[in-house]
Amino acid sequence: MFPVTRRRFLQGAGALLVTPFGLGSYAFAIEPGFRLDLTSYHVTPPDWPEGLAIKAAVIADIHACEPLMSAARVRRIAELTNALQPDIIFILGDFNAGHRMVSAAVYPHQWGEALSILRAPLGVYAILGNHDLWHGALPGMRSDGGESIRRALHHANIKLLENEAVRLTKNGAPFWVAGLADQMGGRIGRNSFKGLDDLPGTLRQVSDDAPIVLLAHEPFIFRQVPKRVALTLCGHTHGGQVDLPFITTAYLDSRWRTDYIYGHIVEDGRNMIISAGLGTSILPVRFLCPPELVQVTIGHPGKDQTIA
Repeated sequence: MFPVTRRRFLQGAGALLVTPFGLGSYAFAIEPGFRLDLTSYHVTPPDWPEGLAIKAAVIADIHACEPLMSAARVRRIAELTNALQPDIIFILGDFNAGHRMVSAAVYPHQWGEALSILRAPLGVYAILGNHDLWHGALPGMRSDGGESIRRALHHANIKLLENEAVRLTKNGAPFWVAGLADQMGGRIGRNSFKGLDDLPGTLRQVSDDAPIVLLAHEPFIFRQVPKRVALTLCGHTHGGQVDLPFITTAYLDSRWRTDYIYGHIVEDGRNMIISAGLGTSILPVRFLCPPELVQVTIGHPGKDQTIA
């Protein structure tokens, strides 16, 4: 039996969805291009400080390109993010498009301008994804090692974390945000990658016992994440992108040998949330897995604090 690759799976799923009943139109246009869900989580990790509550908005896997994820749509998503009035905003990588089935590229300066309106009292923080390092704005375009993305984020006043931890405070209570470089960022062959992430080195920058929120594009690192980390936030998987009963789960298990695909995962007292993201990869198709904006409330407010 031939192995099922991600491309073959999505192509087969795409063919299945092109039916007289209009599922093809829905999966290739309506769901990826017009739907946007808001998914909310409330997580209180073990040993989280009493009275510290952080409301975070999470954006993942923009995969900017025309027509489904134009700069105008990115701006609308940024406006909706601001409307949530988060304390802090996290962007989990993969700004570049994930496939060539586009009408035009959306370049970093274009989506960067759209994201520049993001506002949060504690700031906006980002990490890079694999597509940001493998190629340019579209697959097949020469990679600049992510430099154009770094410039766009800088001009948008978004702090990029690459194996870096920063200490923040809310109402006098400290916490850390740690961001990993991409775990598949060094491409050394068609299906061979070298990780650029340094989890031990990143965590060594944490100089006190305040809680840590870890940003990691791929969820595969989670088994190595110590209990010292309160919450890990990830993207990359797109939640499977096409959710066909039984078939999707079997495919993802065979591809990644993991059930780290979507949602809130708790293992041994450790918490991870995986976003389904916004854009698409391999093919411009989503089915029963719409683009989503995520908001996460971490911890419980004290008696004198409220979460809007």
